[in-house]
Amino acid sequence: MSDVANRIIGFVSSALQALRSLWSHGNSQDHLQASIRQAELEGLQFAFYARLTAIIVVSVWLIWLVPWPRDLYYGAYAFGFFVLGYLPYRLRHHPHGEAIKLGFIVLDVALVSVAILLPPPASLGNEWPIQTRLRGQEFLYVLLLLAEAALTYSPRRVLWTGVSILVIWSIGVFSIYSQPDTLRFNDAAAEGALTSAAVLDLSFKPAFVGLTAWYTQLVSTSLFTLLITLAVWRSRRTLLNQVEAEVVRADLSRYVSPDVAEALARRGGTAFGEPATRTVAVLFADIVGFTKLTETLSPERTFALLRSFQERSSAVVFKHGGTLDKYLGDGFMATFGSIGLQPDAPVRALACAFELQQEIERWNRKRSTRGAIPLRVSIGIHCGPVTVGNLGGRERVEFTVVGDVVNVASRLEEITRAVGGSIIASEDCIQAAGGSEWLTRFQASREIQLRGRQQGILVHIAT
Repeated sequence: MSDVANRIIGFVSSALQALRSLWSHGNSQDHLQASIRQAELEGLQFAFYARLTAIIVVSVWLIWLVPWPRDLYYGAYAFGFFVLGYLPYRLRHHPHGEAIKLGFIVLDVALVSVAILLPPPASLGNEWPIQTRLRGQEFLYVLLLLAEAALTYSPRRVLWTGVSILVIWSIGVFSIYSQPDTLRFNDAAAEGALTSAAVLDLSFKPAFVGLTAWYTQLVSTSLFTLLITLAVWRSRRTLLNQVEAEVVRADLSRYVSPDVAEALARRGGTAFGEPATRTVAVLFADIVGFTKLTETLSPERTFALLRSFQERSSAVVFKHGGTLDKYLGDGFMATFGSIGLQPDAPVRALACAFELQQEIERWNRKRSTRGAIPLRVSIGIHCGPVTVGNLGGRERVEFTVVGDVVNVASRLEEITRAVGGSIIASEDCIQAAGGSEWLTRFQASREIQLRGRQQGILVHIAT
């Protein structure tokens, strides 16, 4: 029993939490709210067409069921119901569109309630007392408004519709119940004890109104409202989670390959960008002599050249599981092991460097066919501990790595021109990648002095 009680308490707590969040609509992030807003607008449009379909179906049903000319009376209500749906649909982009829709929901409930509870004029062939309007099953038409509200993807509108039904329908019921000619159980009981036969006889009198049906309508409407509201809220949360996942994938795709972004998004993107210390491999690449090259190119061709270089470079970086940290004009900075654990990060960085040079060679052969100047790309690689995380202000955040390793890798790339190499890798990076296996791919080794550092650093040079 205790387990069942705990589950019930947990469900009630979740329901209360959901209801508390309905009016704020959950997440306050702009891109999430924009997506939810778009879903609501699409839902409002869908709900309008669903209403139009329902109006047509009910109108045809009434034409077949209700004799002439009383069907014109209900046809006027159907037209009014169409107008009450069309106006908020047309005003859905209005700055106060939500308030307008909530106001029209009240009018919807009022119109349907009046159509059910108010009898047609006697001139249209109706001579039944008004109390008989509570005997039929027409209240089910009012509940259709809850279904329409659910189509708008807005739990707020569902809840508002349910409350409006409870209040307006109750007002209508009691306006009939309080009529002077209404027969009630209380009045009959005051005259003496009611036998079963007397109760049955009273129940079949046209002017009799009992409140049992109203109680049932209140309970059923309340439950329908609660359950539909929670269902729409859950659907809304599911949409929010999907949007958040897509945002995470989009953000991660700026840095890593799509498959890595997908894996990180599945693992949970909320922790992405939290500061952490990791051992990574940092790679800097730059087009040699780009400034002089652009002197002969138009701005359009300069940007086309940069875009082509960036597309080719990012493809190689992503192929080896790297993270594209940032573009630096005619160069870029990439890291390996900064997002997630990559024990073989040095191997990936070195393999990326050599394949990038091969890609540039293939590109140069293609460029030579149209007489373009061949490009040279210089690369510097260093490995070691860095701090990774998001940097920036509220308006713009950038995932990056900081530390001495970054500075060393950048200066190794700069010094390639002085030593006549295309790739320079530090001894630390070579040893972390396996040592002798990679040394065979470098033509020279030497100790160099980097600007800003007192001690020299052993590097390996590939021409």
